[in-house]
Amino acid sequence: MRKVINKQLGELLVDSKVINHEQLEEALRVQKEKGGLLGQILVTLGFTTEEAIAQALTAQYGFPYLPLASYEIDKETAKLIGEHIARQYELIAVDRVGNILTVAMSNPLNNQAIEDIEMISQLKVQVFVATTTDINEAIRRVYK
Repeated sequence: MRKVINKQLGELLVDSKVINHEQLEEALRVQKEKGGLLGQILVTLGFTTEEAIAQALTAQYGFPYLPLASYEIDKETAKLIGEHIARQYELIAVDRVGNILTVAMSNPLNNQAIEDIEMISQLKVQVFVATTTDINEAIRRVYK
């Protein structure tokens, strides 16, 4: 059972002094105008790092964080999910134990992605958080 802290991502980042209130307000303004995920907007604006966002998601929702740079991904497991789907949802399958498929995602709250992966793979998905950069690099390594 995952813990859920009932605070928005922005509030958590301000509380932990990763960003300040003014930076949060600016990012929320950009999000309202252009759409997108708050974490990615904060990184694009240069207010924080992908790692800080991943750690905040870990703290907020209890998903474990998996830095992929030094993680050895089994290519056969990764290829249970097609490259197009992996890129579309910014995720990669990293391990399989029995009927459990471990997937690293930049947005672990994307329930549609999880449902699609479970349908495609016929396996139960276990979610870890990883940065978008780490996932894209892992996709390049696996699907080259």
